[in-house]
Amino acid sequence: MRLELEFEDTFEGAKLDSARWVPFYLPHWSSRERAAARYELRDGILRLRIEAGQQPWCPEFDGEVKVSSIQTGTRTGQHRFNPAAVVRERESDVRLYTARYGRIEVRAKATDDPEAMVALWLIGYEGGRQSAEICVCEIFGSDVGRTETGVGVGVHPFDDPDLGDDFSRETVAIDAREFHVYTADWTPDGVTFSVDGEPIKTTVQSPSYPLQLMLGIYAFPATGRKAASRYPKEFVVDYVRGYRLAAAVSGSDPKARRQS
Repeated sequence: MRLELEFEDTFEGAKLDSARWVPFYLPHWSSRERAAARYELRDGILRLRIEAGQQPWCPEFDGEVKVSSIQTGTRTGQHRFNPAAVVRERESDVRLYTARYGRIEVRAKATDDPEAMVALWLIGYEGGRQSAEICVCEIFGSDVGRTETGVGVGVHPFDDPDLGDDFSRETVAIDAREFHVYTADWTPDGVTFSVDGEPIKTTVQSPSYPLQLMLGIYAFPATGRKAASRYPKEFVVDYVRGYRLAAAVSGSDPKARRQS
């Protein structure tokens, strides 16, 4: 598979690049105030954070879940995560980077906080029937150990009637608290997921339309014990890259091109 780099953020500088990222998490279902990402950029590293006292991002439809997430586009109505969700704050359409086939990868450290989860995933930019998700990696703190980690990977169809659900949590011999590279190689025939270059899962499910990137950390309410005092909860990211299929950009079909 011949690839050409088309998107890269190594998080240099003191500010998040507004030409690459929208610093909110699905704000149309909540509000920009509640959906705003908390983060720090230092020494070429992005630290997405859940801070002490941070409010749930969308208590009306997602309970006590707290999120700090950035995304490469936003469109009112995309990713209806709850059937009851109602648009509360209309957004302007912003399409900074979307992918259609190729490779998406992140080099990052997860957390072993049992009340946190970190993830890089892609969602259909348009929403509606074009709403599938490719999960490059989803790591719950409770699945992180010294010698092995459970890494969630796969495809969710959401409202795409042409796809089936194929998601699993694969046990990988890594300590995810250290830096590792998580990759999804996406073609019209399916998606192969890898950690540090080693394939861990392949699916024949493959969305055929542009997807945007979602990068974030989530905190869930404590159950059966006192609330955790480990703040801030952090997702440490070294870089995010997106590659297009080299053959796709030379073809005559404009739909085969990625947009950024």
